[in-house]
Amino acid sequence: MSEPEGTQPPEGTTRHLPVVDRQEPENGDGTDRSESSAAPGPGSEGGRVGRFWSARRVPAGIVALLLLGLTGLFLYDIVSVRAGRPGMYWRRELTEQLSERPLDDTWVLVGAGVAAALGLWLLLLAVTPGLRDVLPMRRTHTGVRAGLHRDAAATALRDRAMEVPGVQSARVRVRRRRADVRAVSHFREVDDVRTDLDAVVADAIGKLGLARAPSQSVRVRRPGRKG
Repeated sequence: MSEPEGTQPPEGTTRHLPVVDRQEPENGDGTDRSESSAAPGPGSEGGRVGRFWSARRVPAGIVALLLLGLTGLFLYDIVSVRAGRPGMYWRRELTEQLSERPLDDTWVLVGAGVAAALGLWLLLLAVTPGLRDVLPMRRTHTGVRAGLHRDAAATALRDRAMEVPGVQSARVRVRRRRADVRAVSHFREVDDVRTDLDAVVADAIGKLGLARAPSQSVRVRRPGRKG
C-alpha cells in the first residue's frame, strides 16, 4: 500500500505503514464457509524471504541494568573490603547460606529453577525473530526488504470485502498463515455473496505483495434479529 508523495492522512486517524529495510545484497539461492489458498502474484521468485528480526530493546535494557547494578554493588563491596571495612551484610549472609544449605534444599532448588527459566527465556529471545505483526513482502529489489503490518493488511482486505454487493459489514483478521473474513449479508443469497467475496478476497491477498500469501477463510451469515 503506497501513496503519492505529499499526501497526508485525515486528521485524527492513524495507520500502520509498511516496514522497509535496506540491507546488503544476498546471493540468489446460514453460515457458509470456504477455505482456499491465494496464488502468489508475479515476481514471487528470486530468493527466500525471511521474517524481520526484533531488536529486543526492552529485554536487553533490563538485563543491562540488572548486570550494571550487580556489578556496581560487588565493586563497591570489594573496594570497602580493600579499604579495611567489613563487607556488606547481605553478601556475608548469602555466603553463609550457600555454604550451609545442601543442594537439595528447597530454596536452593527454587533459586536454580528461577535462574534456569530466565536463561531459557533469554535464549528463546535470542534465537527467535519476533515482530510477528510484520508480514514479509516479495522482494523486487535486491537491496530492499519490505514488510506489511497485519492490521494494515486486514484493513485493505476489509475495504475490498465491503465492495461486494450484499455485504453489510465485515471483520477481517490476518494471521501469518491465514486470513479470516467474517461478513454479514443483508440481501442477495448467502451462497452468491460468499462466492463473490471468496473471489474478491483471493484477488486482494494476491495484490498485497506478500512473500507468502496466507490461506483464506470466508464466512457469510445473515444479520441477527433485533430484540
